[in-house]
Amino acid sequence: MKKLVLTARAKADLEALDRPTRLRLASAIQGLALAKVGDIKKLRGINPPEYRLRVGDFRVRFSYPDPDTIRINRVNNRSDAYR
Repeated sequence: MKKLVLTARAKADLEALDRPTRLRLASAIQGLALAKVGDIKKLRGINPPEYRLRVGDFRVRFSYPDPDTIRINRVNNRSDAYR
């Protein structure tokens, strides 16, 4: 299992959501940390590299600051995720 680090913005994004959505996203993030499970794509044109995890209408943007760590940068609805 990789170490998960949530940025302050990601924590605020999660806290602003309703409980069922927050639990669904937490489950998906845990699956990512345990086995890299989910709809994951590398985002183009971003340096250092950043990835997104698709969870229904939400996007979890994350990066790998080192091989043993996943940093969750943002959690947004898909309409706001890439702005």
